[in-house]
Amino acid sequence: MPITADYHLHSCFSGDSDTPMEEMIQKGISLGLTCMCFTEHMDMDYVYSKSEEQGMFELNTDSYLYELATLKSKYEGQIKLLFGVELGVQPHLKKELALYSKSYPFDFIIASSHICNRKDPYYPSFYEGRSDEKAYREYFSSILDNLKAFSNFDVYGHLDYVVRYGKTKDSEYSYEKYKDILDKILETLLEKEKGIELNTGAIGYNLKDLNPCMGIIKRYKELGGEVITIGSDAHNPSAIARGFDRAAEVLIACGFKYYATFENRLTEFHRI
Repeated sequence: MPITADYHLHSCFSGDSDTPMEEMIQKGISLGLTCMCFTEHMDMDYVYSKSEEQGMFELNTDSYLYELATLKSKYEGQIKLLFGVELGVQPHLKKELALYSKSYPFDFIIASSHICNRKDPYYPSFYEGRSDEKAYREYFSSILDNLKAFSNFDVYGHLDYVVRYGKTKDSEYSYEKYKDILDKILETLLEKEKGIELNTGAIGYNLKDLNPCMGIIKRYKELGGEVITIGSDAHNPSAIARGFDRAAEVLIACGFKYYATFENRLTEFHRI
């Protein structure tokens, strides 16, 4: 396996997973991973559709860090375990996000867009009454708004996450179709010296590409981008490192010779 570090992982500390962290680690070791970075969900002021879900995406960071530290010691010498977080960004949360991101010794921070203008693209209501193109453009515009509001992160996660859930998914989607706004996003990320993530979780949604699509990755490279992490977005052991051979092929086809990892918020490059 040419990629041996999974940098997008969730366990029972994320509201949408019930897998004990130790089970995730044991599976990662069995797969031959050398490094696992947990990136539990922290989505402040998430818009919940059901009252019983309130708070499910607000991470108990202290408990998470304690468990990770315990398991890090237990599995020392078998695998490197790192402390990450996936931060759901919304512009009105800029102060809260800035404070939170500085409050813990994170190794790695993914910025993600899970809420777009107070709506979750996961739900069909986001796409109702309009074309997927209009919905996708609203989502991409919201990423630009997020980038203006918050900068203390390392990579932006699954840039075209929205295509997982549209009525047509990515069957009519391409980088070229949205080049005008996607280029603005990539240029802004590069100005801020931020990387992007290649997320293989797209495999579970029967998409033609990973997230983001090859067109975005190629363009990121053309613009001078070098920092790209690989994450499975696994919420259970069966998805850990899923599609990593394919991810390596995509990176090579897009002109990359290396993928990135982070520790103590510092970048390290690894040959594919």
